[in-house]
Amino acid sequence: MTEPAPSIDFANLPAPAEGMVMTLFITVRKVARSRDFYSRVLGGTVVLEENPCIVKLANSWIIMNPGGPPTPDKPGITVVDYEPGDTTSIFLNLRVADIQACYKEWKDKGAEFVTPPIDREAEIRCYIRDPDGYLIEVGQATGILHGKFAAKRPEDLPG
Repeated sequence: MTEPAPSIDFANLPAPAEGMVMTLFITVRKVARSRDFYSRVLGGTVVLEENPCIVKLANSWIIMNPGGPPTPDKPGITVVDYEPGDTTSIFLNLRVADIQACYKEWKDKGAEFVTPPIDREAEIRCYIRDPDGYLIEVGQATGILHGKFAAKRPEDLPG
């Protein structure tokens, strides 16, 4: 028995006719769980279900697949699962028009926020984690639109 060909949303593939587009590839432990989070919770459009999973999120794409061994085009490089913890060196940044509405909608859909939105003067922001523990910043520009920058906390000042 042959498997059916995967359904592909050709209109939303990250395949520019000219120039380039930016996508983000993340390793995930369970593709279906991550696909659900990025499509159902955050409102993305599933472009390809698996191998790799591609979800269009606003004006960009998240590409998801499990980790794997080196390949001919990346010899000596193994793609490993992200190990969530209290440190990070990269995170997804989502800019929204109404952070309070997003916070309520996504929380109601099961998103786990680190904190509720906090006013940082230049912006209101908060963070959530996806099912694999990737950190996602959600922010709404506020004060920066009027030349206000983030408040300096005592621990941010020199000396």
